[in-house]
Parts: sequence; C-alpha cells; structure tokens
Amino acid sequence: MVGWLLKLVVAFVLLSLLLVVVFRFVPPPFTLTMLGDVFAGRSVTKTWKPLSAIDRDMARAAIGGEDSRFCTHSGFDYQAIGAAVVRNAKGGRIRGGSTISQQTAKNVFLWQGGGYFRKGLEAWFTLLIETGWDKRRIMEVYLNVAETGIGTYGVEQGARRYFKHGAGTLSEREAAQIAAVLPLPKKRAGVSPTGFTRRYARSIQSRIGVVRREGLDSCLR
Repeated sequence: MVGWLLKLVVAFVLLSLLLVVVFRFVPPPFTLTMLGDVFAGRSVTKTWKPLSAIDRDMARAAIGGEDSRFCTHSGFDYQAIGAAVVRNAKGGRIRGGSTISQQTAKNVFLWQGGGYFRKGLEAWFTLLIETGWDKRRIMEVYLNVAETGIGTYGVEQGARRYFKHGAGTLSEREAAQIAAVLPLPKKRAGVSPTGFTRRYARSIQSRIGVVRREGLDSCLR
C-alpha cells in the first residue's frame, strides 16, 4: 500500500512538472472550469491572445484590482492574506488574499471551490509556475484563461462580449470593468455594471493610473 502511494505521489510530481514546462511555451488548451461549463450544457468561448497584443491597461487593471504586489512577491502576498483574515473576521463581504499567481495556478491546473486539499495543490502549482515561468508568462496565461463571463474565457473574448472589439484597444474604463468581473464572473456584469460591481470598477479604474505611475507593472515591460 505504501509502495503504491509513493508511486502515485512521484507520478503526480512528475506530471505536474511536465505540465508546467509545457505550458511555459504552449497555451493551456482546456481547463477543469471549462469542462464544468461543458457538463452544464454551456458552450465555451475562448481566444488566446499574447500579452504583447493585449492593451497594457488590462494588466494594470488586474494588478490594481487583484494583486498590487504582483511584481515583487514570489507567489504569495502574506500582507494581503493577513489583511483578508482580519477583514473577514469582522463579518460582511468575504475577501480573499489570493495573488494573480495563485489564481493562475488554480485556473490552469485545478478546479474552482475551496477546501484545504485544493488550496494545498494550489500552493504547489503556484511555487512551480513562479519558479518555471516569468511574471510576463504568468500574467499572459492569467488574462487568457480567467473566466470573464458565463462560458467566456480570457480578456479577448470578454472584450468582444462586452464591448464588441478585441482586448488590444481597451479604454481604462473597459479594462476596469472586465477586471471587476474576474472575482465572480458568473454573477457580475461586464457592461453597464450596477451596485458594488460599478463601484469596484470605478475604484479599479482609478488604480490603473497608480499602477502606471508607481511602476507596479514594471515586471511586464
């Protein structure tokens, strides 16, 4: 029994290493989240777009809204995690402390939802991509596999769905509205948002300038 368990662990480690190396150069073809949409009877729409062809304000919006220390942390933002724990202990809207690297690891290699087992795997894959990929590749994959609407994946298709043009020519407002959708893509509207989503999008739009001025996206240049 122990022998089989050891073999299973070794096989998992080798397979995960192989996938990380392959996806360093090849776009991930499909994810478990996409498979969930297929099983639910929904179509999946996605178009891979290299980072160089995506408007820079989209990455800035993602950094401003999701992970302001993206360029300086090694995969985990312990300050954000600590702040989220304190904030959530007070009740109200639950906030997470996941970085863009962690979200990329989850979106590419794992499934949605919580649980300590999945979080452990997420940490493992986060370490792998932070070691094997550079920050540009992490951001590129994130912006292409993140769900931007029901059955819609990547900012290219998100831009086409909401604004009828590609992600190469996004305004600050459009980039912010897509970024505001990312935490809850099945429940938030990317066009004509209301309530919290509208306020969040406006907040992200204001942060785009901060990211630009303070060079928080310097690792992507």
